[in-house]
Amino acid sequence: MSRHSLTEFIHNATQQDRGHGLFELESDRVLEVNLAGQIWTKTGSMIAHVGSMRFTREGMLEHGLGRMLKRAVSGEGTPLTKVDGNGKLYLADDGKRITILALRQEAIFVNGNDVLAFEPSLVWDVKMMRRIAGMFAGGLFNMRFEGTGLLAISTHFDPLALEVKPGQPVFTDPNATVAWSASLEPAIHTDMSLKTFLGRGSGESIQLKFEGSGFVVVQPKEESYGRESSSSG
Repeated sequence: MSRHSLTEFIHNATQQDRGHGLFELESDRVLEVNLAGQIWTKTGSMIAHVGSMRFTREGMLEHGLGRMLKRAVSGEGTPLTKVDGNGKLYLADDGKRITILALRQEAIFVNGNDVLAFEPSLVWDVKMMRRIAGMFAGGLFNMRFEGTGLLAISTHFDPLALEVKPGQPVFTDPNATVAWSASLEPAIHTDMSLKTFLGRGSGESIQLKFEGSGFVVVQPKEESYGRESSSSG
């Protein structure tokens, strides 16, 4: 059991400035945003802030009619909040581990439920995994980010990045897949058998197959994507 005096507890838990810039990991599970302008966050992720800030939930037509229709059709459940102002903003996502990615004219796909915050300099869109549209009720629509800027994602426990090489495909559980290179397009890989149809399969009968050159990121926990929504922060 860990015991601390009140003074020791406050000292150990007090926010620390590390001078890392706009995005800073206050801990493995808390993101500090040194805001001086605007940022996009996952709705419901704000746990505290210091300074003057305005929180505005993403408008229906804020990113165009096409994107609104994609969300309506897909049920893609990643509502966003725009934060404007100056000060320190603290974000968290259900105790999940946070990773900060610095994109430099690069592109990446991320499951919408795992997006925590990103700079407005990044161009993003909702994309459908077309090759597997008939196989799942959720998790088909993901967010594609491109450009230069910071992107914070959250995972259950430590993420694992696997390199995809020509002739060496990587297979993943769809519900454990977090992100992948924009150069890759996952395809369905099935291992169906009579046992599967009788409900006695291994549970890994449907997988995602990544071929080509790039990477794919997985987490050590299965999670259903695409139908969840968060309350406003």
